[in-house]
Amino acid sequence: MRLADFILANVEPILAEWERFARSLAPGAEMDIAALRDRAEEILRSTARDMVSSQTPAQQTSKSKGHGGGGTESGVLNGASKEHAIERLASGFNLIEVVSEYRALRASVLRLWSESAHHADENDLQDLTRFNESMDQSLAEAVRSFTDRIEQSRELFLATLGHDLRNPLNAISVTAQLISGAGQLDPEKTQLVAQVSDFTRVMSRMIDDLLDFTRSRLGRGMPIAPVPMDLRDLCDKVIREFRAVDENQKFCFQSSGDTNGEWDPDRLRQVVSNLIANAIEHGAQDASVDVSLTSKGSDVLLTVANQGPVIPPAALATLFDPFVRGAKPAHMSKHHRPGSIGLGLYIVREVVGAHGGTIAVTSSASAGTAFTVRMPRRRP
Repeated sequence: MRLADFILANVEPILAEWERFARSLAPGAEMDIAALRDRAEEILRSTARDMVSSQTPAQQTSKSKGHGGGGTESGVLNGASKEHAIERLASGFNLIEVVSEYRALRASVLRLWSESAHHADENDLQDLTRFNESMDQSLAEAVRSFTDRIEQSRELFLATLGHDLRNPLNAISVTAQLISGAGQLDPEKTQLVAQVSDFTRVMSRMIDDLLDFTRSRLGRGMPIAPVPMDLRDLCDKVIREFRAVDENQKFCFQSSGDTNGEWDPDRLRQVVSNLIANAIEHGAQDASVDVSLTSKGSDVLLTVANQGPVIPPAALATLFDPFVRGAKPAHMSKHHRPGSIGLGLYIVREVVGAHGGTIAVTSSASAGTAFTVRMPRRRP
């Protein structure tokens, strides 16, 4: 019996094995038969009909790459595969589990066919080729639909985080400013309102970091809008802001040569601010944070250095990974920056990379720890 005929004649035994395997997966343990079988019968029948349909060399090439073959049954197979993936996602299956269903289905069909009264003939190779082409096409469509739906969910997450959370946070901040500006509060209540304002700024920074992280992990890279600017002026402004927060913090800022270029000022502010905050958090209490700018032909070098514990060589390899925080002695814990969730250096690396630049770090007992950013004046 040809493989396509065998599938159509044994749909129920094949579906029974599909059902048993799906139930063995964690999300399927409590599902009923209809939910477990889902679109399996439609996938099976359209696969069998597709195997015996006429097929041009171009359609065969398309199928071999995981695309549809262009025929009617091929379109039916794509539709069933798409719906199956979406319904599996809604039922709590992950992508690995969906792929494993296809692996199990393929193995079940071939095993049952082999165990039947089938006698090998010259058509077997063609049947196997057409069957695998259809299975690969169905799997490719399922994976595509599954990942597209996850992408849509992530887009919804970004919209919720950036809009639904930021708007009430801004309302809290504005309300605190209005109460503070009314001038009718005693010193204790004034301090409480100031704390509310500080907390909203901390939460806003956390939201910004999470948004940047999510965008970059979606493969979009860090969005930038370069304009002509002077990095010296930006560094000077950021340092003055840090001094306003802690007048006891020491800074040494040096600049030489032309420090102009075309960069995104808001993104570069993140780079400078995060590097300085990191130097303060992990540096020695009484030592200064040294910031320097140097012109190097078509590049500008930004270096932020501090004296503090040496970063172990093993830790340097993961220093820019997300949610990695360096260890520091207990007596330095007061330097912890509120709102920091371990994304600062990761965001620095992504912003620098988006501008076509590089970042490197060195750490030793004699020279301290230094982060050096090389920024091309214009993005390549």
